[in-house]
Amino acid sequence: MDIEAGDRLVDNIRPYAKCTMRPEVLAGIGGFGALFEISKNYRNPVLVSGTDGVGTKLKLAFEFDKHDSIGIDLVAMSVNDILVQGAEPLFFLDYFACGKLDVDTATRVIKGIATGCELAGCALIGGETAEMPGMYPAGEYDLAGFAVGVVEKDRIVSGLTIREGDAILGLASSGAHSNGYSLIRKIIEKNNTDLSADFNGETLINVIMEPTRIYVKPVLELMKHVPVKGMAHITGGGLVENIPRVLPADVTAALQKKSWHMPPLFQWLQQQGNVTDHEMYRVFNCGIGMVLILAEEFADTALMLLRSGGETAWHVGRIRPRNTNSPQTVIE
Repeated sequence: MDIEAGDRLVDNIRPYAKCTMRPEVLAGIGGFGALFEISKNYRNPVLVSGTDGVGTKLKLAFEFDKHDSIGIDLVAMSVNDILVQGAEPLFFLDYFACGKLDVDTATRVIKGIATGCELAGCALIGGETAEMPGMYPAGEYDLAGFAVGVVEKDRIVSGLTIREGDAILGLASSGAHSNGYSLIRKIIEKNNTDLSADFNGETLINVIMEPTRIYVKPVLELMKHVPVKGMAHITGGGLVENIPRVLPADVTAALQKKSWHMPPLFQWLQQQGNVTDHEMYRVFNCGIGMVLILAEEFADTALMLLRSGGETAWHVGRIRPRNTNSPQTVIE
């Protein structure tokens, strides 16, 4: 890598990373490794880790110069994943690879990563910027990252105690998040869609590129007051494939599709792409980015706390017994 460009990038991102620091950080950006001390507030800490990228949403970022929020997507995909086990995200590292470093573009991306870390309450303590000539077309890059969090061993959210009659709550998504973009791009291409067109007061491209919502702070606050039995981050596989990942084998999650609001973007995608209901629920979050499962007696309190914390949340269904070989998520 051009040393001067690399130095400029490090200088550019230091102020953003500094805004994400936590007291446990002993050494961060700039060294060969970052040092992080686990807080002594935890009696029996268990580390939880997750890694992810943002998929083909990157292709639209390249095409439409939308680099400022793609870093939020990157952080969200990992911190929301570790959140479902009850973990508080502690720190995040990123990997940015390109053919030739464009300092301005890389700075915009990493600034977004820092914003995502602030929203999640975790520290951006390091990463890697790799310049690999011939590996990527001009103007394109690859992006990945991982988060590490911590949870008390006796407070791990595993889903093992989920029972018939438990309530299913849905937290609103901000849009398509970072999943289903191969299908979105196919629909756009097939219909020769003008993405600069107005869509409910926004340009369509801005609606499509809306960054993934980060649920960490409101959900961790909720868990201080209400016992949560299981959580599912609705990513690739949509509602029908992600919720079963936290369910015991003998139960089914029954969702009522009229109980939550499906945003206009998904209605537009279904119409423009002639997508079946089943495929919509399998590919997209369809308006629900995070699912929480808890005892019915706590549902109203949980909804009140989530809404007071700024979340749009609904009671979207209940857990019921599962018939042999029947699906573990049904949407009625």
